[in-house]
Amino acid sequence: MKIQPIDLSGVKTYPIAERRNKVSIARDFAGDITAGMSVASLVAALPHQLGGESFKAVVETVVSAREKGRPVVIAIGGHVVKCGLQPVLKRLIEADVITAVAMNGSASIHDYEISLIGETSEDVGAVLHCGTFGMAEETGRDINRALKAGLPEGLGYGRALGRFIVDNDNPHREFSLLACCHEKGIPATVHAAVGTDIIHQHPDCDGAVLGEATFTDFRLFTAVVATLGNGGVFLNIGSAVIMPEVFLKALSIAQNMGHHVDHFTTANFDMTQHYRPLQNVVKRPTAGDSRGLTITGHHEIMIPLLAAAILDRLR
Repeated sequence: MKIQPIDLSGVKTYPIAERRNKVSIARDFAGDITAGMSVASLVAALPHQLGGESFKAVVETVVSAREKGRPVVIAIGGHVVKCGLQPVLKRLIEADVITAVAMNGSASIHDYEISLIGETSEDVGAVLHCGTFGMAEETGRDINRALKAGLPEGLGYGRALGRFIVDNDNPHREFSLLACCHEKGIPATVHAAVGTDIIHQHPDCDGAVLGEATFTDFRLFTAVVATLGNGGVFLNIGSAVIMPEVFLKALSIAQNMGHHVDHFTTANFDMTQHYRPLQNVVKRPTAGDSRGLTITGHHEIMIPLLAAAILDRLR
């Protein structure tokens, strides 16, 4: 059978005025961008849709949380520290915006090296095959000794290392998040996976000490997560695996013990939206009456913009 092109003369149309549209000038378009405008005005001028709407929602929820005395917790991966964002995050800590900091092992190592020598992040490819990758003496020696010194006092990984940086007056301690948290007196936890960090290669490493220190921090982090209900905010920034997994387990324990963490907001900031952050931070924890948001972009751009927008609003 020969098929002929369909005749469109019988198609029925309707007036565009009767159509419902998802985008309108009045509701969704960007505002006027002018020279010298404030950060708050710039954020307000972002289009009211997609990433612009999500970004403004994060700013609003963080500002609302702090105005109501609710916690704002950040979890970070090592890349956040390598991007040089400690001054930005430190400013938020000092302004009482961030109330707790959690990080993976690599973030703690970069934070320590920055505090010690003002530099970090060796060229792995250049030294891997000669057997010197990760073998810097001071990094492994100092961090492992800090954990051993803190263990008898019941200190977790984060506080023990933050105290060590302060007590030893590391030359660049003002750039350390762990030192800042120690001096500010807010929880700073480090969540190590054994075998993932260069300090585990060092002769001073003691698996029992490492495990006890990071387990203490897991329990402390769980206590922090238990307070997120009724307006708290949890931001995962640049950790694709460790921190989303730790957050999910901490939340499960908190719920199991009757804390009923609900009515809170989560957001995942990353250059690419990965499976675990989307499931374990944005979707699963907020399945009830909470909200999960995603912000996709480079940390070195999005985090300073977020901090400036929050500080502008709180001012």
